[in-house]
Amino acid sequence: MTFIDKLSAAWAANDSLLCVGLDPDLARLPAQFQNDPQGIYHFCREIIDATADLACSFKPQIAYFAALRAEDQLQQICDYVRANYPHIPLILDAKRGDIGATARQYAREAYDRYGADAVTVNPYMGFDSVEPYMEWSERGVIILCRTSNAGGSDLQFLDVGGKPLYQHVARLVSEKWNANGQCALVVGATFPEELAQVRAIVGDMPLLVPGIGAQGGDIAATVAAGRTARGTGMMINSSRAILYAAPQAGEDFATAARRVAEETRDAINQHR
Repeated sequence: MTFIDKLSAAWAANDSLLCVGLDPDLARLPAQFQNDPQGIYHFCREIIDATADLACSFKPQIAYFAALRAEDQLQQICDYVRANYPHIPLILDAKRGDIGATARQYAREAYDRYGADAVTVNPYMGFDSVEPYMEWSERGVIILCRTSNAGGSDLQFLDVGGKPLYQHVARLVSEKWNANGQCALVVGATFPEELAQVRAIVGDMPLLVPGIGAQGGDIAATVAAGRTARGTGMMINSSRAILYAAPQAGEDFATAARRVAEETRDAINQHR
């Protein structure tokens, strides 16, 4: 099954546009995982189990694992998702961007080592740095377009033939680069007007939308700007707000994560 087919099925099966990000910060993990050599894996596994019926995708951020020398635990997590929730897309958030030969190795890392359904990449070295990912013709390539951070405007608003650079990227991907039909774009929830502009350019292409939750993006504005005519088209990511939702008195971390994930999923659905 292709990435797009799996994503479309997950939108429908779980009635959800929520992407649960997996960004394990050792300092914020519950006490029982602090001294556990497998603590990152055990924590993420419980988050996955608590939210799997509420999510349209899971998105581990590779830097949070690599910085802790926990790539083996990341691989275990990816294996766990594929074995137990094979219907939910697994997105490796890596934001890779390098020349073709090196990009091919990054693609092997994402698709062969970790078994990801899709990987995030940086397009600013041009098509030959993105093309190697497309050799895995059924896997997704999620390309940075209009990012949620304030500094993204330093480059993404540069004028390119009378249009900002992020719109040029959106048009390039939708009109020229998406030969396999498995591309998506990263567009932040913190800029709903730009999100609407991208949606107008790319039609029904999926958008990975970070920026709600801890980054403060408005759910109603995000959904209004980014949904397709069918009320889908987005993977709206929330990471820290779900992972570290505890404590409420007497509430454990997995129960708290599920509560916030369900509240977020339902809030998104109110505006679809």
